[in-house]
Amino acid sequence: MTAPVLDNERARRLFLDRHALLEPPSGPARGDALMALIHRLGFVQVDSINTVERAHHMILWSRRQSYRPADLKRLLERDRALFEHWTHDASVIPAEFFPYWRLRFRRDAERMLARWTAWQGPEFHDKVEDVLAHIRAGGPCGSGEVGTDEQRGKGGWWEWHPSKTALEYLWRTGALCVCHRRNFAKVYDLAERVLPEAHRLPEPAEAATVDWACDAALDRLGFATSGEIAAFWDLVTPQEAKDWCDRALARGAVTEVRIENHDGSLRRCLAWPGLADAAAALPAPANRVRILSPFDPALRDRKRAERLFGFHYRIEVFVPEPQRRFGYYVFPVMERDRLIGRIDAKCLRAEGALAVTAFWPEAGIAMGAGRLARLEAELARLGRFTGCQEVRFSAGWLRAA
Repeated sequence: MTAPVLDNERARRLFLDRHALLEPPSGPARGDALMALIHRLGFVQVDSINTVERAHHMILWSRRQSYRPADLKRLLERDRALFEHWTHDASVIPAEFFPYWRLRFRRDAERMLARWTAWQGPEFHDKVEDVLAHIRAGGPCGSGEVGTDEQRGKGGWWEWHPSKTALEYLWRTGALCVCHRRNFAKVYDLAERVLPEAHRLPEPAEAATVDWACDAALDRLGFATSGEIAAFWDLVTPQEAKDWCDRALARGAVTEVRIENHDGSLRRCLAWPGLADAAAALPAPANRVRILSPFDPALRDRKRAERLFGFHYRIEVFVPEPQRRFGYYVFPVMERDRLIGRIDAKCLRAEGALAVTAFWPEAGIAMGAGRLARLEAELARLGRFTGCQEVRFSAGWLRAA
């Protein structure tokens, strides 16, 4: 039997609905409402770059424009409804998922102890218990408060001093949690003090963690290959995800579907039964322009975004300036259910201005009066969110498609 085809428009809309980007970016964004949004996404990537606003805040604002950074801080630091750890990168994650991360803690401990001891030498290994004892007795601390007698580099990860490495090791392996951030630097405490209820829960069986991770990834992706399912949380191995898919397919829990890509080619994926009906029932996308974080979950898998939207995006932070095609930190721009371009903008906070250097529309995107007005309105909203009352456009900012 030939797998059914989900056309590109419906595939895009289903994917965006799973990422809370189909509906208007309105509604409440505090407390339970914000928690429900984060749960729907699964996680929100944390990043330090503050050209306009940090990634985690932009991700949430682009979906609920009533969101304010203090709302996330309350969930993280007061309510302890979230914890910070790794998915594909550093992220905030619902605390109820913490037991499933124990598999990652255990596997990371096995992998990292040998690797980081080889990197740092026996000094790192010797510091692990010292750092743990220091926090147990003295309470939360950051990397500047341990290893004060150790030689320090300039701050790159390859120049961590042994006690800083021990802190990160203890966090990555679950003994510590990030309890808050101080000027965006992590401050750690014992996991049982930060997340007492979640910490008391036993580790699920390994098979149960694999089942949960694959189920939850497919829920949030809508359709996926086994590799995409494994990569979503980066919690289980590609082979574990493939075996889960094979078992689910054999018992009829999932079905094969062919997804039409932007170029008309078809990609075989798995989905829950009823995918086509679910896609057909979705409303039309909101007639809005949105400025997305480069680390938005809808763009996390760059290859998937390129297949679905025909949008090739690479962040150029680490590209030498003369070799950049666009700019240091360029934001993808979405209109309705299409990615229509990218914009180079920066907050000049001392001047209260959002400075727009350039907007590059995608090929075939005409910047008529209506579309331009929607883009400028969104820039004004972004400016207000970041405390900039003026949007300042450079000469020639609107580039040719």
